[in-house]
Amino acid sequence: MLRFVWTWSPSSTRRFNPFRLLSFLRRDRSHNATLTSSRGSGPTLHPPKRSKRLSKERSPYLLQHALNPVDWFPWGQEAFDKAKSEDKPIFLSVGYSTCHWCHVMEKQSFEDEEIGRILSDNFVCIKVDREERPDVDRVYMTFVQATSGGGGWPLSVWLTPDLRPFLGGTYFPPGDYGRRPGFKTVLLRIIEQVQCKSLLVTCTGCTSISAHPGEAPPPAPDVAKRCLQQLAQSYEEEYGGFRAAPKFPTPVNLVFLMSFWAVNCAASEGAEALHMALHTLRKMALGGIHDHVAQGFHRYSTDSSWHVPHFEKMLYDQAQLAVAYITAYQCLFAHVAQDVLQYVSRDLSHESGGFYGAEDADSLPTAESMEKREGAFCVWTASEIRELLSCVVEGATSGVTQADIFMHHYGVRDQGNVEPEQDPHGELQGQNVLIVRYSPELTAARFGLSVDRVAEVLASARARLAEVRRVRPRPHLDTKMLASWNGLMLSGLARVGAVLGEGALLQRAEQTARFLHEHLWDGQRQQMLHSCYRGDNMEVEHFHFSAPPWFLDDYAYVVCGLLDLFEATQNAHWLQWAEELQLRQDQLFWDAQGSGYFYSDPSDPMLLLSLKQDQDGAEPSANSVSAMNLLRLSHLMGQWDWLERSRRLLAAFSDRLVNMPIALPDMVRGLMAHHCTFKQVIICGQRDAEDTASLIACVNSLFLPYKVLILADGNTEGFLYQKLPILSSLVQQNGKATAYICQDFTCALPVTCPQELKRLLLE
Repeated sequence: MLRFVWTWSPSSTRRFNPFRLLSFLRRDRSHNATLTSSRGSGPTLHPPKRSKRLSKERSPYLLQHALNPVDWFPWGQEAFDKAKSEDKPIFLSVGYSTCHWCHVMEKQSFEDEEIGRILSDNFVCIKVDREERPDVDRVYMTFVQATSGGGGWPLSVWLTPDLRPFLGGTYFPPGDYGRRPGFKTVLLRIIEQVQCKSLLVTCTGCTSISAHPGEAPPPAPDVAKRCLQQLAQSYEEEYGGFRAAPKFPTPVNLVFLMSFWAVNCAASEGAEALHMALHTLRKMALGGIHDHVAQGFHRYSTDSSWHVPHFEKMLYDQAQLAVAYITAYQCLFAHVAQDVLQYVSRDLSHESGGFYGAEDADSLPTAESMEKREGAFCVWTASEIRELLSCVVEGATSGVTQADIFMHHYGVRDQGNVEPEQDPHGELQGQNVLIVRYSPELTAARFGLSVDRVAEVLASARARLAEVRRVRPRPHLDTKMLASWNGLMLSGLARVGAVLGEGALLQRAEQTARFLHEHLWDGQRQQMLHSCYRGDNMEVEHFHFSAPPWFLDDYAYVVCGLLDLFEATQNAHWLQWAEELQLRQDQLFWDAQGSGYFYSDPSDPMLLLSLKQDQDGAEPSANSVSAMNLLRLSHLMGQWDWLERSRRLLAAFSDRLVNMPIALPDMVRGLMAHHCTFKQVIICGQRDAEDTASLIACVNSLFLPYKVLILADGNTEGFLYQKLPILSSLVQQNGKATAYICQDFTCALPVTCPQELKRLLLE
């Protein structure tokens, strides 16, 4: 059921007249017949307008819509001026190029000439790539979430000419479906009945995040326990995760739970937190959401058992899941973290060092196919697997083939293993999504083999399927490279490389950092650019805006990645750039009156609201990340004004942290860091010396969420020694590399033995 509300905008110089929209109907009262006249009798209608504007854009998503029979505009002044001069409402459509349901709505509605005509004649239609303009997306997503209780993409919002939303939703089917109105019905009702009152008050409430001078953050233990309780209430015990279906990985929840355990490891609540995290990570790794053939994780599971995924793969998921799995540090999970990075380095990597945004869920089943299907690149029929894995396995029970073992272990069925309710469009009939159904021990017992032999058979089978998959038509690759998501990936590479001591991963991390500095840092303007693209000849291209937008995520995520890279490599150059970026972030986004950071430029005239993101979702809130960045920087560089800024930020979010901490688990970690004993672990030793490496490896092998690691290598002229004079007073003991565990740079007695260091760190 549609509800329409309206108010005259006080900021508009003209009064928006909804009845003017009905002028085309007055020419023919039977407007439904008129609108369908192209199929039969009735007045001749003008051909639909096809915009040429989007063809000049660089966004893959906008280019996908360039040939729609809709007069699309990109977000900008030209569209706003047209809406005001013609007194028309705006239809705003937001999505991204690898969004499955965006493709569905385009095919069903935006490629329909009749619907295209209705849109073009009666609305100013604007297309926005939410990855290019996350600020626009978040303003109007806030409206939709506040008025409907949900959100997602494609995002469909109707605005007055002065950009005030009056109606919004997500995906609309083309025709009425049960009680849900179809897209055409929505359009016609708006045209007929625009009697609207703006719901801007609801949105404005979302910006009231501020702190009074001197206000302290809420008590960390109470907030952390409440967050744990709220997660436990939504936890699903059988398969893990925090809702029934659809199920999202939510790495921010998992890392919070492991951080809570690290502080409360002796308490039953700590054990409960660790169990929820590890059980969820284990079930995800075994499930169909994990690509067992070509590595990486799909976006989410459509069912509660992590079996049937929504098949797109997002860079930000891979980055955060790599961190979550390496944080769990168990052997199985270290392997999964490496698996994720293998996928990203192979399929999402540009030769410059940057990473692409995403792979689509949809692809052509065969090279001869005319229509894409969701998951076609990833799924298998039983007959395919039998043909590809027909070799008899020596030593197994009589006549057993690779296919028999593989199909048993991964739940492959002749009729397919996807239930109809998980396949609304019938695209997965007879297909199988691989999911680990049995442990290696049970599979080995079933076929009379050793566990090692089963592992060999399964690895060989996966490699064979990977070869076949490589010649299938690939899904669309969004070759946009975002600063924010590359910052997340930088953290993933640095963290996994440090824990596992893998130099190749650290080299790849440094390559990513150099990419960010070379291609996405404008040194002249002192500005982080949001995105760049892969050109036709594999070069890095930029799309030049007259006034490039800048976003908090790009600074906060890159600063976090640089801090992780510094701790992993002890290359002070990365710490120096992190300091530079943090100072610039403070200049651009800090709210001097209410504290906390605005998401985008608060002076941007094209945005209705200046928001402070107050939710850790698929990506952590940049304010959550910044709370920890500031704390880490203060302890790395002895600049205690950043410690105070972090406290003020947390105080600004007090209401949210106290009442709904489950919405900000990553910020709760930052709050806990202020309450706990934050340690500076300083290693005095020669760079690249074996004893120095042993002490550093000891620190990296432990999950210590509230610490920084510093190498004092004796270079008193270097950046670190200039920032931290205390380093000059710390010396090696008996010529050996020496570790000091400090709090606020007051240090305990030094140790030279890795085992003793480990004992002290775990106290």
